[in-house]
Amino acid sequence: MRSMLTTALKDWSAITTLLAQGHVCLTLRKGGIHEPSGPGVFELEHPTFLLYPAFEHQNPDGLREDLRHLVDATPIPEPQQITLTAWAEADTILPVPDRSLLQPLRDLIPWSDAMIDMRFDYKPERPVYAILLRVTRLTEPVTLTNHPEYRGCRSWVPLRPEHETISATGTPALTHDKLQEAKQRLHRALPRT
Repeated sequence: MRSMLTTALKDWSAITTLLAQGHVCLTLRKGGIHEPSGPGVFELEHPTFLLYPAFEHQNPDGLREDLRHLVDATPIPEPQQITLTAWAEADTILPVPDRSLLQPLRDLIPWSDAMIDMRFDYKPERPVYAILLRVTRLTEPVTLTNHPEYRGCRSWVPLRPEHETISATGTPALTHDKLQEAKQRLHRALPRT
């Protein structure tokens, strides 16, 4: 049996839904990371985590055009209750030295071109990493109180002890074959030098 999950990664509600449904499996990150093993050895702060839906900064223009219908143009505040439907683990992490290398992977990434550009342009001295996520839908969705310390602009949400009973079990969002195909495409697009 898998261990309990104690940490969640916040992302737009639309993104967590797309990941849980297996429509996308690749994310781009700069924040919420550290390199404890030294320069050039990239690691996520938490390699296994729940997907925590956030609402505050969702914007339809941040998504690919075919996905914009998932976000209301009128911003909504974070709700009092949050339902978690999936957890993920980082399968593959690769640096993206040039944004043009992502073009063959666009169907795996939910973000609009403008949002991808923003990721590259923000603190350009820090590299962007493509992270292939192995997402699993929870056997039973879990609804919890959206406590003040869970709110706001943060990457990681350490769960309160009463919420640390969520077991890392469930159904894969993508079949093994589909995930392996995405992984092969990622390695072809971003070969290590």
